[in-house]
Amino acid sequence: MKLTKETLRGVIVAIVTPFRDDYELDIEGLKVLTQYLVECGVHGIMTTGGNGEFPHLLPNERFKVLEVVREVTPSNTLLIACVSACGLKESLMYVKHAVDVGADGIISTPPYYYKLPQESIYEFFKELAEKSELPVVVYNNPAYTGHNITPKLMSRIAELGNVVGMKQSNSDLGQTIEIIRLISHKVSVLTGIDSQFYPTLCVGGRGIFSTAACVVPKQMVKLYNEFINGNYKEAFELHLKLQELFRFFEYEPGYVAPCKVALKLLGLPAGPVRKPLPSLTPQEVEELKNVLVSLGFTVS
Repeated sequence: MKLTKETLRGVIVAIVTPFRDDYELDIEGLKVLTQYLVECGVHGIMTTGGNGEFPHLLPNERFKVLEVVREVTPSNTLLIACVSACGLKESLMYVKHAVDVGADGIISTPPYYYKLPQESIYEFFKELAEKSELPVVVYNNPAYTGHNITPKLMSRIAELGNVVGMKQSNSDLGQTIEIIRLISHKVSVLTGIDSQFYPTLCVGGRGIFSTAACVVPKQMVKLYNEFINGNYKEAFELHLKLQELFRFFEYEPGYVAPCKVALKLLGLPAGPVRKPLPSLTPQEVEELKNVLVSLGFTVS
């Protein structure tokens, strides 16, 4: 599917990268998980983002993950490759591979580690957009990158010809609203925070890049569909019901381990997180299990 402002909408899954018990890629598990998500009706899949543990993947592993997901994902489901890296040269290497594999678009945070002025962040996205043959989604995640893409800066980036969207993972909903006010006529703005899914839709957001959709894809798609069909009360009530799960992925204790443990409890492939990411404590596993049961799932 061609990635455009119009097609970038709905529920885009931030898929985990399944590992075997020896921490190597679980290729067959990745195929099974991808097929499951597609069958549940998600609108798109994002590979090797934060939920996919990209900082702990070698370049050849990031390549392989995208290749496998492309193999399983049908053409009517968006496939967006995360190309985030510490520098432009490495990002462009991932862009080239995404083009070769046949991804529909790319997504990137600003470079991280070095503290950069806003102008350097703008120049990074300018060159990325100019050199990418694929449409670009801008990913703002200041808690992890150390760089916030302000509404003013995003307004400039939105003018770049190849930029079609934004994943907004700044927890300041006020900033999200301001960005939507300024640029929603130019690019598609989606939240990257599960607990802000319904509120973002209410203020003009087009959807979500979601961790939770890896675990509860049908419910996230249903929430979106209820909203766009005008059933706002039903969408709101479903969001509140899912909120108890969202908190595990965001701050109690935070992703990636809760997402992987939840998948395992549901009998889906995920495996461990790579070190030094922490695993869940036995108490946290029990709490997560209880939440899944309260949502109607049978857990193993």
